Amino acid sequence: MIKWGIIGVGDVCEKKSGPALQKAEGSELIAVMRRTGHLAEDFAKRHGVPKWYDNADELINDPEINAIYIATPPDGHHPYTVKAAAAGKTVYVEKPMARSYNECLEMIEICKKADVPLFVAFYRRALPNFLKIKELIDNKVIGDVRFVDVKVHKSLHPDIVGQSDNVQNWRTNPEIAGAGYFYDLASHQLDYLDYLFGPIVNAQGMAKNFGGLYSSEDTTLGTFEFETGVMGMGSWCFAVSDNSEIEKTTIYGSKGRIEFTYFEGSWVDLFVDGKEKEQFTFEMPEHIQQPLIQSIVDELNGKSGKSPSTGTTAARTNWAMEQICKRTDQ
Repeated sequence: MIKWGIIGVGDVCEKKSGPALQKAEGSELIAVMRRTGHLAEDFAKRHGVPKWYDNADELINDPEINAIYIATPPDGHHPYTVKAAAAGKTVYVEKPMARSYNECLEMIEICKKADVPLFVAFYRRALPNFLKIKELIDNKVIGDVRFVDVKVHKSLHPDIVGQSDNVQNWRTNPEIAGAGYFYDLASHQLDYLDYLFGPIVNAQGMAKNFGGLYSSEDTTLGTFEFETGVMGMGSWCFAVSDNSEIEKTTIYGSKGRIEFTYFEGSWVDLFVDGKEKEQFTFEMPEHIQQPLIQSIVDELNGKSGKSPSTGTTAARTNWAMEQICKRTDQ
């Protein structure tokens, strides 16, 4: 039985992940932690969690817990991974994996030396709509893939992020998040494309702040190439007009294309030469991380199969993001 403790039990844990740790087969949520103790206590009472802490060290060293879910902003991922690994606990960390590629490499090495597994919450690798896209690609339904085009164009107050208060929003503070909204959102997109086409081996780009609402970049343009030879390009702008907003990814092949969104729907549109457009729709799980969490729990419990999202795969995404927005000095 995998017995979890959560560090940083905030909004993401309310529905996306916390209940999933309770509902996954072979899994229990034993304790939660938040520095503001009454909020940790409130979460525990509402979700039926036996214990709560306001001190991360106490949760990490709880002998009843054998796996730690680090759900803090990115600046907490590396230090808490160090402590959890030292205690011999499995580590499951929120995305992006860390603020920098170097932090990711250190986390991988620390967990390797401690002989503890390291997983990252890139849960789209386990969702039905994204598995359908992978099936279409693997079966060459659109022929040989030529390139991918990722577009996320949003206003200065985007509707697809967790917070709208840019003054208090850690997502736009590079010291906490590593960069801006690009790291928060593009990490999901680039990680999934890694799942489809293999590691990105070449990437470049540029980033700039146009809106002036925060210190990080609000516009990033990039090109990248996967080890399979597939090419990609992306534009992430959080400073466009309301009537210019779009969030869509298109995969172009020799016989057609696939269109889908990451954040604004679960549909997949298929266009194949000589055929009518086909749309696939999917019902998402109530707790969006549950399929991935189940794969982690099954692996830890010795069942067949492996989780598709590990520290090794997630670190590659941090590397690619640094190349694209020129944060190679971190």
